[in-house]
Amino acid sequence: MSVTAIIIIIVGIGAGLITFFMIRMVMSPKQAKGLVDMLKQGKSGQVIKTAKQMLAKDPRNFETRYLLGQAYQAENKHELALVEFKSINQTGSFGGLCPEREFREKIAALYENFSQPEEALKEYLLLIRNNPENAEYYFKSGVLFEERGKLDKAVGYYRKTIELDNSHSMGHFRLGLVLYKAKKPVESKNEFEIAVKLGPDNYRAYFYMGRLLKEGYDYIGALSAFEKAQRDPDYKVKALVERGACFMSMNHFDNAIAELERAVKLIQDEGSTEALYARYFLATCYEKTRKIEKALQQWEKIYSKKSSFKDVAEKLSEYQALRTDDRVKEFLTASGEQFSEICKTVAGGLNLTVRDVNPISNGCEIIATDNGDDKWRNARKMPKLLHFLRVNELINESAVRAFHEEMRVLNIPRGIMLSSSSFSKKAQDFAETRPIDLYGKEKFQDLLKSLPAP
Repeated sequence: MSVTAIIIIIVGIGAGLITFFMIRMVMSPKQAKGLVDMLKQGKSGQVIKTAKQMLAKDPRNFETRYLLGQAYQAENKHELALVEFKSINQTGSFGGLCPEREFREKIAALYENFSQPEEALKEYLLLIRNNPENAEYYFKSGVLFEERGKLDKAVGYYRKTIELDNSHSMGHFRLGLVLYKAKKPVESKNEFEIAVKLGPDNYRAYFYMGRLLKEGYDYIGALSAFEKAQRDPDYKVKALVERGACFMSMNHFDNAIAELERAVKLIQDEGSTEALYARYFLATCYEKTRKIEKALQQWEKIYSKKSSFKDVAEKLSEYQALRTDDRVKEFLTASGEQFSEICKTVAGGLNLTVRDVNPISNGCEIIATDNGDDKWRNARKMPKLLHFLRVNELINESAVRAFHEEMRVLNIPRGIMLSSSSFSKKAQDFAETRPIDLYGKEKFQDLLKSLPAP
């Protein structure tokens, strides 16, 4: 073969290759546009199939890979989308159908979705570098810093957010939240107030405003704020629990029960903090209103989830006798005249004749006289003062001192204190040197059990 022929062949091959690559360069954009059109039409499955075929021939085509990732997102296959986006990120190729800003927003959101905050933060910081006037990127970065516990950095980014966009309600809210955690109530309250003014539907801000008001003993204001906070589904149970706590602090136990029962009905996760507190506060209200059996039900449910929660184990132990002895149950749960009659019966069991009965805080007061023996029938009967107490806490020395002072004022020489709870060591020491008999929990329960059946 002549040299001329060889040259012609080589030139022909070269021209063919150039033509091939030129056609490929022309065809790829057309094919990519076709993928875009299919995406817009909701044909994500077809986009996935076509894009895979295209990438098999040209794996470095970042635009096709980006469209494939979007198609995966449309199919809710976010993990596969992230794989494609990561591949693009490694090449650092952007432009055309894969604009860098849009790409970084999408991959940052995916990193957040898959709990990769460090990677998400890197993307938002790159977005800030390229778009320093975008308040939302600062806000997103602030949230990520806050979630990592870097509150000082979070504050800086939140302040930059509202500097760029003072109408950013969530920016004010998150700044207020960090300040709240930092125990800066005045500053945080100011941010929450701005947040709800800018966004009346920012119900989370109302929740924390309510907490600040409650901590400042403004229970009426707190109740109003928590009422609004209930409109956020994620905060509804928490807000009801807080409203219940406010009513408890105001000693409005019936109102508290209504709110807390609503909270308990809405509980989805029995092991959550709000669930435990809802049941605990509800049990406390039941106990205060002498609905002990209902209180026990709540304590038992708490114990089954977290046996170490507050004093639940002690409460269950304290009321154990209620389940096995009807007399103890009656004493703890009776109200009004029924309770007074029980106290009178106990006084009779102590060989006393009841002269006067009066209700007192958490119990009943009786003035009685000793029946004595028949041979002393004509002797003067000395009065005794009896206090029956239905309380949960340990009775301290000051309570016994107050009882002794009342005996002195009434000119009654002897007294008896009977309680469903126990007396402190100091209270017992004080009574030993005074004409006072103490019937603590165990001794009083034995006395109840010894009484004849009605």
